[in-house]
Amino acid sequence: MEQRIILTRHLSQDLAIAISECEHDRIFILTDDITRQQCLPVVQDYLCLRGATPISIPATDSHKNLDALSRVWQALQQGGATRHSLLINLGGGMVTDLGGFAASTFKRGIDFINIPTTLLAMVDASVGGKTGVNFGGLKNEIGVFSEARYVILCTDFLQTLDTENLRSGYAEMLKHGLIADEAMWSRLMRFDLGSPDLAQLADMIAESVQVKERVVVADPHEQGIRKALNLGHTFGHAFESLALHRRPVLHGYAVAHGLIPELYLSATRTGMPADKMRQTVSYIKEYYGTPAITCDDYPELIRLMHHDKKTIGSGINVTLLGGIGDIHIDQILTDDDAREALDFVREGGL
Repeated sequence: MEQRIILTRHLSQDLAIAISECEHDRIFILTDDITRQQCLPVVQDYLCLRGATPISIPATDSHKNLDALSRVWQALQQGGATRHSLLINLGGGMVTDLGGFAASTFKRGIDFINIPTTLLAMVDASVGGKTGVNFGGLKNEIGVFSEARYVILCTDFLQTLDTENLRSGYAEMLKHGLIADEAMWSRLMRFDLGSPDLAQLADMIAESVQVKERVVVADPHEQGIRKALNLGHTFGHAFESLALHRRPVLHGYAVAHGLIPELYLSATRTGMPADKMRQTVSYIKEYYGTPAITCDDYPELIRLMHHDKKTIGSGINVTLLGGIGDIHIDQILTDDDAREALDFVREGGL
């Protein structure tokens, strides 16, 4: 069943319509500790949610694990959920990822609606049907492809975000611009992340979601062109997994940092113009800094990249660019290639 994405200015009205289109003998609302306090009060008195059962899990990606997943399953079971029940995921990417997986596996699958409350979730995590949890120290190691019946985007929730979470989401928008076209990339590069205009950002979100939606519709299960969305993620997930054991970083920051080596490789291997690469890397450095890595981290980062789900055979699989919008999927790196790109990052990225 095709996922419907709604950019709403009337959340209560559009949520009521979405719920009416889903089976719902019982309704459950999943939040984390943060969105329970900041976002649940916005919706809990809606007439369409009368009688809904709240479920809450600990916040942050470090809790996107089997323990939290089990808590959701137990709450659904104890709340009398059937295969005709409905789960509404109200939160960031951690909530939509874990909630989507919980819904997709409980009773072999119940309907779910995503209401993303962070910019990252609006433009990336909640759209496209990827669900899952972290496992064994690896990002999103366990999961399924399963689309929400509805994704309802309400940009009013952006007002609840701090600077870091706003920038985290913007990194995925930047990636969408890189794989789309020069016009979109240029608009993103001109946006002042230091003093963001939320009204302007709301307009840009729709364009960003459309890029992802086009790619996902063309390749729902990542057999081909959907791998374009992995730009920045092979190195980025390695940076993120390494940081889990030190000082965790937001997913978007890890993606932004992952773009630096992958854009360098795009310039040295697949012909991306060096000026476009350097302009983008400079923007990333200004607003995201660079990952705190040393040569001693290389073996662990390379090991993590070999364990990445995108890996093919004995090489490391990355998506590179021949230019803005010129996508080269399934580019295979050697360990030496990865070390060279990590040198570029460690030496300042310019």
